[in-house]
Amino acid sequence: MRRIAVLGATGSIGTSALDVIARHPQRFAASVLSAHTQVDALLTLCERFRPALAIIADPALLPRLEQGLRARGLNTDAAAGPLALEQAAGSELCDTVVAAIVGAAGLRSTLAAAEAGKRLLLANKESIVVAGALLMDAVRRGGAELIPVDSEHSALFQCLPQPAVGTGFGPGLRRLLLTASGGPFRGRRRDELSRITPDQACAHPNWSMGRKISVDSATLMNKGLEVIEAHWLFGAPAERIEVVVHPQSIVHSLVEYLDGSMLAQLGPPDMRTAIACALAWPQRVEAGVSSLDLIRLGRLDFEPPDTDAFPCLRLAFEAMRAGPEATTCLNAANEIAVSGFLQGRLGFLGIPALIERCLHRFAGDRSDGLEALLDLDRRVRDHAEAQLA
Repeated sequence: MRRIAVLGATGSIGTSALDVIARHPQRFAASVLSAHTQVDALLTLCERFRPALAIIADPALLPRLEQGLRARGLNTDAAAGPLALEQAAGSELCDTVVAAIVGAAGLRSTLAAAEAGKRLLLANKESIVVAGALLMDAVRRGGAELIPVDSEHSALFQCLPQPAVGTGFGPGLRRLLLTASGGPFRGRRRDELSRITPDQACAHPNWSMGRKISVDSATLMNKGLEVIEAHWLFGAPAERIEVVVHPQSIVHSLVEYLDGSMLAQLGPPDMRTAIACALAWPQRVEAGVSSLDLIRLGRLDFEPPDTDAFPCLRLAFEAMRAGPEATTCLNAANEIAVSGFLQGRLGFLGIPALIERCLHRFAGDRSDGLEALLDLDRRVRDHAEAQLA
């Protein structure tokens, strides 16, 4: 029986993970659940899954969580704040951690899970973008088993020789190809994007996701972050990673070998496939996902990304080549820019513009260790907020 901590249980990844867990009560148990501010949603999940511990990220909401648990007659303990998340991820309450907290806020708990030797289901790509070297070192030192949950990295994981993560770019490999749907504005010119609204940007044609990641998909920053993630997970240099737009979102990524073979992982655009794969690996379990009907699908299309209309992908490649400080800067500036766009304080084309200004200002800074990276992260955010104001 795997005891699973789902950190970010009320988000899209957390909800999908709990759906898979619920399908296999003899194999999986949700022992720790966390949410950012959604106390009522967390209480509903506690009623269903009866975890040992529930954590709310905002300490001001702890009394509401405690009262709600008592009112429902649940024996679930309650905790709050970043330290509680970090301690739970490394505790004996779980042997598996689903790291699904959005943004850099999930970094410390992800590192704690790695250092404690957990099976780490990584859905928080910002952790590896901000602190890739530190995370991979923690995985090695702690003897953790890191299995990616992003559909693209799950596809690469399944198509690469095992063990795939943390072993370097093998001698028989030629390149990794990450597929991108192209988002809701695929095919539009740059001059057509100036009046895009948050609701339009969040209307993804294939995937059901939160608003922040939906905007990242619309700008192609999500794919840029995934390129950086693939670099750290699989040891691939920048020149061995490519992005191809595939609007159907059926081929989730591909690996090309030196002998000309190309392996791809296909499936419907449903995150439960990658989550079930990571939870049960190397076995396979039912995920509640319908079979792929290739005859009905009929065709698969591929095209190059337009980095003129969507420069965030170009900026991500540039940051990866520049080093870890640049990728920390890229992520921090993007989080502030996307937040500003969703609040109506910044236009859609202002997102890459603000990121590029921050990269020019901070990418040359040098940081040694986690605290220095977090300090850089804070300074970039402050600067980006001042630019918005």
